[in-house]
Order: sequence, then C-alpha cells, then structure tokens
Amino acid sequence: MLQYPNIDPVIFSLTDTLQVRWYGVLYLFGLAGTWLLTHWRCQDFGWHDKAKLGDLFFSLFWGVIIGGRVGYMLFYAPIEWLHDPLLIFKTWHGGMSFHGGLIGVVVAMWWYARCEKIPFMLIGDTIAPGIPVGLGLGRLGNFINGELWGRATEMPWGMVFPHAGSMPRHPSQLYAILLEGVLLLCILQFYSQKPRQLGQISGLFLLAYGMIRIFEEFFRQPDPQYGYIAWGWLTMGQILCIPMVLLGAWLMKRRACKTT
Repeated sequence: MLQYPNIDPVIFSLTDTLQVRWYGVLYLFGLAGTWLLTHWRCQDFGWHDKAKLGDLFFSLFWGVIIGGRVGYMLFYAPIEWLHDPLLIFKTWHGGMSFHGGLIGVVVAMWWYARCEKIPFMLIGDTIAPGIPVGLGLGRLGNFINGELWGRATEMPWGMVFPHAGSMPRHPSQLYAILLEGVLLLCILQFYSQKPRQLGQISGLFLLAYGMIRIFEEFFRQPDPQYGYIAWGWLTMGQILCIPMVLLGAWLMKRRACKTT
C-alpha cells in the first residue's frame, strides 16, 4: 500500500473564506501551459496572428471557470442549487465539472469566432492539442485536495485517502494525470504533426478524451449523490462522455469522407 502524501491543499489564507489553494493555482498553471504550447505550435494549424491568442485565452479562461461551475451545479448538485441559488458563488465549497467547462469553452470559442470572423473549427483544432496540459494539472489539484478518489482495491498501490475511510483505494487522480494528461497529450501532439482536415483534431480530442474518461470511471468511486445509475457500473461521468465520443467520431468520419 502506498502512503498518501497529505499535502495541505491551502497554500495560505487571507481570511476564513479567502484562501489561496493549490487547486486554483494549478488551474492557472494549466491554462498558462496550454497557452504556451498553443502559442508555440499555432502556426502549424494555420493560425498566423499570435497576438490574438491572448484575447482568445482570456475568453477561454472565463468559459472554463463559469462553465465548470455552472456545469457542476447542473450535473451534480441541481437540488442543492435549487434550494440555495447563491451556492454557485460559494466556490470555496469546491465543485467544478469538466463537461461544464467544455461547454463553456465551446461557447467562448463560438463567440470569439463570430467576433473575429475566424472559422470555429480552426480555433478548436488549434487549442485541442494543448488542453491535456491543463487536464493533467487539474487532476493533480484533485489529488492534493484528496478528492475524487478511486474504488476500494487490494492492489499494492492502493492509498488510504483522508476523507474516504480506512480502506485502500485506487489513486484514480494519478491514473487521470497519466491518461488525460500524458497519454492524451502524446496522442494529440503526434496526430497533429501532419496537416489534417479542419475539425479532425477537435474530433480526435473529443473521441479520445471521452473513451479515456469512460475507462477511468471503472476505477473511480462514483459520485455519492448518484452512485451507479444503471447495470451496477454506469456512472454520471460515463453518461456525459457518450455524446463526446459520438460527436468526436462523427467529426472525424465527416471530415475524412470529404477527402475521398
């Protein structure tokens, strides 16, 4: 059994509710890392005005934050939100949703593409290969917080998490760092080395992430408010990934058909 490191999730506190946490700092590092990688490779995707990337990422930042928080309230805490509408602003209680953040990013992309008269899919193809940097760092934040732990396991690398009882569990956050972060980054960087039809890189991101997340959910403890939704294994995270997989496969097939 591996020892959980018990890192204090709070770097320092200004007041009881105003704290600087590793999770928030890693979110910013993730956005910065995605921006740096995108800035380095943007011309490979036909994006010739690097100066506009700053404006784009400013919009994407708010898309991630607002979408992630609203998505969490809608997907994982709708009853609590209905009873306390101000709960959405109480971010110190935690709660961000990847799928909500993705929707927020798509909305920000659409708005920016409309304002700048840039093809929507060009933005998607340009930023997609760098997104795993942010995903990996975000999962590191989950690990430091001791949240989103895995299911009980007897494997020798199981960990006892502070708020999950005394039973060793899969360190599913570390799996996510390797799969959503490292593996997905390698897949997208390799695939995007060659010119692709517009939309195919975005399609691969949606398809690959969705499949990776569905796989990860078999090791992750399901959300307590839902548990297993069907058949003793289907989770909310897997349900939310199904549209991603279908859309990603459709984008790749549709664009591939146009080249034949």
